[in-house]
Amino acid sequence: MKAFQILTMVLVVLLLAAVPAMAQDPAGGGGTSLLGSSKYAIGIGVGLTIIGAAFGFGKIGSAALDGMSRQPEVAGDIRGAMIVIAALLEGATFFGLLICLLTLFV
Repeated sequence: MKAFQILTMVLVVLLLAAVPAMAQDPAGGGGTSLLGSSKYAIGIGVGLTIIGAAFGFGKIGSAALDGMSRQPEVAGDIRGAMIVIAALLEGATFFGLLICLLTLFV
């Protein structure tokens, strides 16, 4: 877990350090090409959205199964809460992907 936290902090620092470089106008003026830096940033955003959703779904499933194994008599309530939380997470994920795709095409 400690290595994951350090890796996350390194990634955040690298992304924050890249902000001034990505704010520059592309060489030659005009819009960015298909391989421009904004396209890479959108790809990173989509990837982070999917990774975050996968991590969230894993935590939901893990916690729900742990709770069901500890108290089998409330398994139905836990399952219902798990479905509601998963639906909210999926909606947030689709919203993030929609924002990334709108940024790509607009």
